[in-house]
Amino acid sequence: MTSTATDVAPRRAAGDGATTPSPRPARRGRSLRFERIAQLLFLLPAVLFLVLFFGYPVVKNIVMSFQAYTTSTFYTGEAPWVGLSNYVSVVSSQLFSTALLNTALFTIGSIVGQFVLGLLLALFFRRNFPLSGLLRSLLLLPWLLPLIVSSAVWKWMLDQDSGVVNQFLGIFGIGSVPWLTSPAVALITVIGVNIWIGIPFNTTILYGGLQDIPTELYEAAALDGATGWKAFWSITWPMLRPVVSVTLVLGVVYTIKVLDIILGLTNGGPANATQTIATQSYDLSFKQFDFGQGAALSNILIVISALFAIVYLRLNRKAIDD
Repeated sequence: MTSTATDVAPRRAAGDGATTPSPRPARRGRSLRFERIAQLLFLLPAVLFLVLFFGYPVVKNIVMSFQAYTTSTFYTGEAPWVGLSNYVSVVSSQLFSTALLNTALFTIGSIVGQFVLGLLLALFFRRNFPLSGLLRSLLLLPWLLPLIVSSAVWKWMLDQDSGVVNQFLGIFGIGSVPWLTSPAVALITVIGVNIWIGIPFNTTILYGGLQDIPTELYEAAALDGATGWKAFWSITWPMLRPVVSVTLVLGVVYTIKVLDIILGLTNGGPANATQTIATQSYDLSFKQFDFGQGAALSNILIVISALFAIVYLRLNRKAIDD
């Protein structure tokens, strides 16, 4: 009895006999709050960067598309609200259908060429052979060069009279090809140059995905006689599908807004044969100085990109679940 009373006594509060609460939960709570505040402070610079350099331009572009925003706005500050007038004007123009078709052809042709060649190169470099690392490094050069530099070099190479490509074809008796001056050939030429630029990106991403596939799967499949194309369709492609989804979505979002290459090679010509929605938006904004219509056209391009990404990812997710 004496020892029990002695043990309880220190825990008694003076006067009313209540026990003294332990300070540990309060300290733990303050520590968690401090940690949460520290995490938010570390995230704050990234959030501010996104808001200032991504969020504000997007919101400003949306607002501008509903205004009569011209060069006079910079002096007067007045941009009358015109509602959907800018969207109606750009969609009803004769050039919009041509630009939309060229955008679709340019995007589909570029993505198919980049992905197929990139996948073949990724499968090739998966084999260990001498200088494979050096060749993979050299393959990145087209991707590292500024687009305007690449387009300038290709424009010189594809010149109808003095270009090195036509000079090379002349050795085999092939006549001079108007790569950039013929409406029938210009779009194909621009697509080819864009494929050359995009191959390194596809190869790098797909090669990384191939490296994550366990070799034990191929060894087990080989015991059952599944080699070559059988192994590719039964092991490689299913395991690579998530990487393929990312590659295709990023490729479309990037390709659909390509501007530098087309401006550097053909400037949208000849006869609007290579005019896309991106180049038309550029012309409206920085040649005709109708920033409202240019913003409207660029917003249409953003919506098309977002719709493609959403639809493709949902279809791919459904295919994986099935």
